[in-house]
Amino acid sequence: MARGRWRMLHFYKQIWLHTGRSQILLIILSLIVAALAAAPLQFQKDIINSLGPDLVVEQLLMLCLGYLGVITLSNIFKFMLNYRSSLLGEATIRMIRTRIYQSRYDPEARIKRDTGTLSTIIAAEAEEVGRFVGAAIANPLLQVGTLVSVISYVMATQPYLGVFLMLIVLPQLVIVLFLQERVNRRVKERTLTLRGATSEISKEDVEQLKAAQQGILDDFDEIYLTRRGIFRLKLSMKFAMNLLNGFGLVGILFIGGLLMMDGRSDVGTVVTAIAAQDKIRDPWRQLLNFYKELSSVRVKFDLIVGAGPVVPVRVGTKSGA
Repeated sequence: MARGRWRMLHFYKQIWLHTGRSQILLIILSLIVAALAAAPLQFQKDIINSLGPDLVVEQLLMLCLGYLGVITLSNIFKFMLNYRSSLLGEATIRMIRTRIYQSRYDPEARIKRDTGTLSTIIAAEAEEVGRFVGAAIANPLLQVGTLVSVISYVMATQPYLGVFLMLIVLPQLVIVLFLQERVNRRVKERTLTLRGATSEISKEDVEQLKAAQQGILDDFDEIYLTRRGIFRLKLSMKFAMNLLNGFGLVGILFIGGLLMMDGRSDVGTVVTAIAAQDKIRDPWRQLLNFYKELSSVRVKFDLIVGAGPVVPVRVGTKSGA
């Protein structure tokens, strides 16, 4: 476990070393989007509570315009964040592919690197690692910031509902941490098996290829079985998340109903809490998916580094990001 954490820190150290300047802009944009996450909830609450026989049309219009303005502003910053993140990821993919391709022949060791392994890295693994780099810091920062912003707002509005939202979120973290390590092991096994099969297929000698045929077919079967195990684990996590989210919705309605009976809440607050749970579900799901992707990509990054040197290159605006 400690070794895995050290590798994770090393992975992030490499990301910051090569893309630090570009990541700063992404961090700023992430914080702005996260700060705006709770603003629509206040407008939603005020609009719902203003509905009724005493409705003032001018007030409703101003609230709706404010609501629309916050949503528009938030989406502008999201667009900027996603665009810059995608560009950084693509620039990183180009860098990894370039360096891996240039390392196919090591002039010092006088050895030619395995063509099948390099082909797999260039075609698939480089893209996964590079795409991840673009979101490596901004994504978790945005999701955590959104969670803090939304839960803090609900707790400030109605503490009981805010605490309940936190109790729904935390078990999901335990579930992912428990199951993801098992997924990681299977991802590594699948990647190594696929590399071996690709290397055998790329042999030019017909007799060697014929001799390796059964081994290649066995590798395909092994990849299928490994993927089947990954599917079971991932779908189990998804099942648990959906169950907890359903429990959360029912719980908010029940607790909100009791609070309204005692006069400690109103319809707008309860509806806003439901909307907040919906708003929490997406960043929390993305945060958990990010952790799963991080674990998987870190394994593949280690495998890429083990296959050949990826020369350090600073990826920034000059690289097209």
